[in-house]
Amino acid sequence: MEAALKREYILDNLCCPKCAAKIEKHVGALEGVSRALVDFSVQKLIIETRDSARWDDIMTRTGRTIKRLEPSIELHDVALFPNRETAGAAGTAKSADSVPVKTGFRRTSLILGVALFVLGMVFDYTPSIPRAPFMRLAVFLASYILVGGEVLIKAVKNSTRGEIFDENFLMGIATIGAFVIGEYPEGAAVMIFYRVGEAFQNYAVGRSRKSISALMDIRPDYANLKTAAGLERVSPEKVQIGDLIVVKPGEKIPLDGVVTEGFSALDTSALTGESLPRDVGKGSAVLSGSINKSGLLTIETSKSFGESTVSKILNLVQNVGNKKSVTENFITKFARYYTPAVVFSAVALAVLPPLFIPDASFAEWINRALVFLVVSCPCALVISIPLSFFGGIGGASRNGILIKGSNYLEALTNVDTVVFDKTGTLTKGAFRVTKIVPAGGLTEERLLCYAAHAESHSNHPIALSIRNAYGKDLDAEIIGAYEEIAGKGVRVRVGEDAVLAGNAKLFEAERIAVPVAGELGTAVYLAVNGEYAGYIIISDELKADSKQAVEGLRAMGVKRIAMLTGDSKAVGESIANQIGLDSVSAELLPHQKVEYLEALEQSKSGPGALVFVGDGINDAPSLARSDVGVAMGGVGSDAAIEAADIVLMTDEPSKIAGAIRIARKTRNIVWQNIVFALSVKGVILVMGALGMATMWEAVFGDVGVSLIAVLNAMRAMRPSNR
Repeated sequence: MEAALKREYILDNLCCPKCAAKIEKHVGALEGVSRALVDFSVQKLIIETRDSARWDDIMTRTGRTIKRLEPSIELHDVALFPNRETAGAAGTAKSADSVPVKTGFRRTSLILGVALFVLGMVFDYTPSIPRAPFMRLAVFLASYILVGGEVLIKAVKNSTRGEIFDENFLMGIATIGAFVIGEYPEGAAVMIFYRVGEAFQNYAVGRSRKSISALMDIRPDYANLKTAAGLERVSPEKVQIGDLIVVKPGEKIPLDGVVTEGFSALDTSALTGESLPRDVGKGSAVLSGSINKSGLLTIETSKSFGESTVSKILNLVQNVGNKKSVTENFITKFARYYTPAVVFSAVALAVLPPLFIPDASFAEWINRALVFLVVSCPCALVISIPLSFFGGIGGASRNGILIKGSNYLEALTNVDTVVFDKTGTLTKGAFRVTKIVPAGGLTEERLLCYAAHAESHSNHPIALSIRNAYGKDLDAEIIGAYEEIAGKGVRVRVGEDAVLAGNAKLFEAERIAVPVAGELGTAVYLAVNGEYAGYIIISDELKADSKQAVEGLRAMGVKRIAMLTGDSKAVGESIANQIGLDSVSAELLPHQKVEYLEALEQSKSGPGALVFVGDGINDAPSLARSDVGVAMGGVGSDAAIEAADIVLMTDEPSKIAGAIRIARKTRNIVWQNIVFALSVKGVILVMGALGMATMWEAVFGDVGVSLIAVLNAMRAMRPSNR
């Protein structure tokens, strides 16, 4: 089967959540499209197909569909306009010129409409002013057409396409009905209130989007590439691995790499949330997106732009809408049935009472039904819920916590069990050799020489610590027949000797007897030509905030905190006792960690999530198996970051409690909006049915509630310390 092809597009001028839902529905139904998703929060359309040969045809039909549904929306390829601001200005000359013209016309018509409405009210409340009998109707009708003409046109166009139950149709029917029953001022005033409220609502949504975009304003615009002819300013995408780039004071580092010349302080706050500058010099690894504060740096790039930290962060944050929370999906389905139900209720309210209640007038009950129509639009929920989750994820990213989707953010609100890996997660992974115990007549120096050459091809922290302890250049010519034995160690030839280096399980499998190392730390056993040759003890250091992480999780109500490690039982139990873990399982291979996770899943006391925290390649299966996988982004492997659902850019395990805190704050805001919107709408619906609510209350129940909900949703972006 052909692999799915996925592309992303910007939908400029997308300001209505129902428009987003319509586009998603119709584009997803096109022949050849396997999946379509519109993220209203970032105005993005994602299309997937398994028929790449028809891609051009699919995009042609997609463009036509969008223009048919929403003519004002401009479609731009993200690949062509990677900067969001560039995409916003990338339309044709015609569309670019027409935007200010349309905006000016709308503003002018609204001002004239309001002026005529005020004039009409003056006529109404000043009986002494002479006027013709039709003047009152003419003034209010002119005001209504100037303000609401665009709404009526949209309602007609959408109705012809079968999109009846949208806010334009509801507002049009309600206000026309007000004119029919002689309530001219109310009909015009409702449309004015709706247009003004809609403008404020769009402004609030725009501010929210800008605030979220500002959180991720870390994309570098250029790189100073060092060439034989001097410095050349190029696009970061054109820089290759191993190229030298120069970063001047005040510039962003465009790609990950290693400093070869210079010394400076870096502002890494956009990546890690850490405000304290980080000093770097020759040999220091640096991350793209950091800002060079002082000195001139020359950097040898270690990753292409697409694989650099800045690209991964931008991709994670910009695509969080791909994985919607349970609440978001529920609200989408709820809105699909809620509005039609209220509309049909309004029809029944207008028709049935006059038929069955003596002396009931159609005019009175139609007026009550119009209130139903106005208040029925679910925009407050459809807009504010996704913005709340997006804001929570944006706020978390500003604190160095990258969350890949609102479903994972929602899962963090109820955590039952947290399971930690040890090395690089609870400990620094900065190993050092603390003891060498040779056997069989070898010296310490000779045993260390065998171990350093045996570990020459490994980047594992233990291997690095052994090579650092050896402190000499390795002779690559004497190393041969290298074989890595997963989870156990290595087999290699060093000169004429066959060397085994690894843990006790490797030697048990090879049937070579080894003593139990009594020292605290990780023991690397060695055998030369099938004979036991001694062991080396490597010790790790606990991270400063590991105990704080456990205490923070307990304060958050996490019921069980455990550790799974491939290290020895003695080391694991020592770490567990120091920081207060509930349980520890040691000497585990990667697949055994998954088995233990499944056992912990089965033994959970409730429906809460199981969270696994790790950093290495061998943790990737466990990260993928858990309900929520958390990876260390600073020292963590690419495989672990790819498999994880949440990435901690500062490698601080204590930030897991912070992520839970942000998730719960976001959940509270979401439910505040749901309860507030439904309560206000419910009260106004009941009041409208009883004849106690006017159009004014109804429009507040629609536009006013939406505006308040959006403003409340913006609070999710603010960091919470409580």
